[in-house]
Amino acid sequence: MEDVLITEHAGTRRDAISRLYQYGSGGVRVLDARKSVKRVYLFDPASDIMTERDPRRQEKVLRRFIFDRYGMLEETFAFGEHPRTFRYENGGRQIAVREGGDYGAVGKIITFESNGITETAWGRHGEIERVYQFDPKGDAITVRAGGWYGDVERTIVFAGMGASLFREPEAFLQFLMFTEWSKKDRDEDISERVAEIRGRDAASPVRSPYAYAGIRNPPAGIGDVGRRERVRQRPARASGGAPADAGIDFIPDGDMPSRQDLQGPGSRPSSEISFEERRHRDEDGSRELPKGKSADIPLDERFERSRREPEKLKKGKSAEIPYDERRGGRDR
Repeated sequence: MEDVLITEHAGTRRDAISRLYQYGSGGVRVLDARKSVKRVYLFDPASDIMTERDPRRQEKVLRRFIFDRYGMLEETFAFGEHPRTFRYENGGRQIAVREGGDYGAVGKIITFESNGITETAWGRHGEIERVYQFDPKGDAITVRAGGWYGDVERTIVFAGMGASLFREPEAFLQFLMFTEWSKKDRDEDISERVAEIRGRDAASPVRSPYAYAGIRNPPAGIGDVGRRERVRQRPARASGGAPADAGIDFIPDGDMPSRQDLQGPGSRPSSEISFEERRHRDEDGSRELPKGKSADIPLDERFERSRREPEKLKKGKSAEIPYDERRGGRDR
């Protein structure tokens, strides 16, 4: 039997491919979007057993799934992972999922209906947690969260085989095992997507259309102080109204006036003025500091305010309160 390719989309069919499944008579190979093998499942029809193997060492068994007329038993061989049992109920139209073995607590109820399969968490008063909806054309299964009209989590498209193959309880359990996402799988997928986005942003950084397109002044220490250079003008807009190049040429302090413009003509840095040149020199050679502008104010004008009669202060409103009334408030 030739392997059948099953494609899983992270959402609807228009969304990106998240996984690929190579389904054949010998087993299933699960690949990520880059076609790297993530999981390997091997079938043993003679004993009704499916095993999950290590992709790097296929002789190492990670999990074993044993099918019988009562349902399926999942055996785990990793520390910290608990086994699960899937038992048929209601004439095979329901599956009770127990965590921890045959006597564990019921975690979920899987119900087979006419237009799909519902998954209900135990104790949610019949509220559907997830729905596996079969496409009318028979070539896809849509996984929705929260009910029949909930958000689409995944869309699994079958090429070369019908999706109706997995309507039967035993076949659906097999399908459920090799298509389920563990917490580790989701964390790895998120990390890969974040790394891909960061790498794409670093290779082609986003450029702003609001770039200053005039004459810029280079920062101090780059070429002559008064030298200016003209940067590339902003490109013309495309026919649709959007800028053809949404880039910005960033030059530190490019929009600041040059140092020469701030100092004015004939000026020089203060570090070049000597101490002797700063002090005032009289004709007799004495060295005195120059007078300030306050020395031009006459002495009478300075002390005129002190000779004025002091202004009388106005009584405040509290002066109108009788003394006895004030004392009465303190005696209470």
